[in-house]
Amino acid sequence: MSFVITCDKRGDIKMTVFTSTLNQTAFLFGFIIIGYILVKCKALPENAATVLSKLENTVFLAALAMGTFIENFTIERISSAWKLMAISFLIAFIVIPIAILVSKIITKDKYIQKIYTYGLSFSNFGFMGNAVVSTLFPDVFFEYLIFTLPLWILIYLWGVPRLLIADSEKKQTFKENLKSFINPMFIAMIIGMLIGLSGINLPKWTVSIIDISGDCMSPIAMLLTGVVVASYPLKVAFTNVRIYIISVIRLIVLPLAFIGVSYFIKMPETVFICALCSLQMPLGLNTIVVPSAYGKDTSVAAGMAVISHLLAVITIPLILAIV
Repeated sequence: MSFVITCDKRGDIKMTVFTSTLNQTAFLFGFIIIGYILVKCKALPENAATVLSKLENTVFLAALAMGTFIENFTIERISSAWKLMAISFLIAFIVIPIAILVSKIITKDKYIQKIYTYGLSFSNFGFMGNAVVSTLFPDVFFEYLIFTLPLWILIYLWGVPRLLIADSEKKQTFKENLKSFINPMFIAMIIGMLIGLSGINLPKWTVSIIDISGDCMSPIAMLLTGVVVASYPLKVAFTNVRIYIISVIRLIVLPLAFIGVSYFIKMPETVFICALCSLQMPLGLNTIVVPSAYGKDTSVAAGMAVISHLLAVITIPLILAIV
């Protein structure tokens, strides 16, 4: 694979990038609009957000985690791609401290700090990333799935329990820290790992339930976003300067910094593509899905999802065009 291409081919790639990104963003925003309209028309009960978030956490998000690890966490894939996973871990361990530092600078609110930290640490590399990579770079899609495995592990071992579930207002005891790990997503991840490593062949109907439930994660998450956004003035989300700062760092600063580093540190093109695509995706949806299930404020997270996905329509094609 080579990046040396003709001008016509480069133009076709730019158009494909833009079209792919626009299609995924339009798909997501369609569900946001549906959720928003349903609330404004009072077609949903007042506890709709709570019910959707509980369903999302206990079924759909857990199924996505389980399915991801059942399919990808196998001995063959791990043994043949350990270097790819090691590099993914390395990049994550560089990005996470930066995310923590930036979040502390931007706001003093402990809860919002954790939301910002999660958003900067973990992009929407799953739903949006899978769609973009499978369309533009199908020959490295398998490697991309392997590359993102460490990110899933960090999400369910640290991101969700420590940033999105744990109480930010008080110091956690060992028992509370342990309890935060015992959640549907973590349990599903462990089960998926065990099934993937053991090579157990599940019945087709079981696989179908897991796959279809996992596919529901993103639509329901965006529907929930629309429900949450409808409860707050849109002006609040679109005038929050901090959200734009976080979005710009996530969508532009981090990927451009990686591109700059890649000029001095030689790496295989496959690794470069996987890392760049995971870094330049918009802010993830877990900041809405998980906290809402625990009765926490998700207004800032909803604004992050809306604004970052809108900006991604422009930034993803621009970043790839630079490459």
